[in-house]
Amino acid sequence: MNSKPASKLVSLAVFIILSVFAVFCLAPFFFLLLSSLRPGVEMIRNGISLHIDFKALNFANYRLLIDGKDGIYPIWYFNSLAITALHTLVSLFFTSMVGYALAVYDFKGKKLIFTIVLVVMMIPVEILILPLYKLAIGIHLIDTYLGVILPFVVAPTSIFFFRQYAATLPRELIDAGRIDGCSEFRIFFQIMVPLMLPAFGAMGILQAMFSWNGFVWPLIVLRSNEMLTLPIGLQSLITPYGNNYDLLFPGAVMSVIPILLVFIMNQKAFISGLTVGGVKG
Repeated sequence: MNSKPASKLVSLAVFIILSVFAVFCLAPFFFLLLSSLRPGVEMIRNGISLHIDFKALNFANYRLLIDGKDGIYPIWYFNSLAITALHTLVSLFFTSMVGYALAVYDFKGKKLIFTIVLVVMMIPVEILILPLYKLAIGIHLIDTYLGVILPFVVAPTSIFFFRQYAATLPRELIDAGRIDGCSEFRIFFQIMVPLMLPAFGAMGILQAMFSWNGFVWPLIVLRSNEMLTLPIGLQSLITPYGNNYDLLFPGAVMSVIPILLVFIMNQKAFISGLTVGGVKG
């Protein structure tokens, strides 16, 4: 008889605890948004303050961000969007096929390839910077989109993830597709990919975040101001002689939007992928 009130109290306690954690997690973004609506001089004078003067809040910094500084911020934004979109799509395309092949097919050298994938996962990226830079110079990829995308497009972590996920897929569907005369590519794209949507959703978020937040490698490869990505461009606003808060804060707020949209869009992939194409026993 007392189980229902007890469960309600437990649910209420969990809700309160999670709400407190949510407030602490969202507080930095709240202050970032407020700072982007205030003059940069006020930020320098008062710092982060709980006192909010709503009369001083305006969108002048956003107009200055788009129209000022020779209109370079929209170019940085477009560069980051293009690189992130290309990197994510190409990476998901190739790594999903490689992971699927390692999980489903038996061929000579399969264990060796998988071992190499695991070994590369353990190698720090910093060790690869110098040879990759020499390779980028040799094939003329300096200051190009491809120079940023190609070296890390086939991520071993993504291959390992897809391999582990594809290993759990029902083999009966593959056999049924072969009996119906489907090619291996058709089986993968029309039968297995819908079942792998949760994996695509998860790795899509991770790969997009990796590419969008990339700093070290784009900083090395990109040279001209018009080719810079958003993280590098925002970093250029921080100088030893002073920080341009009027542009830095609204630029940081705008940089959060694409990753937030990617996460929201991939939520549907998680749900639909769990309900498509199962085997009924």
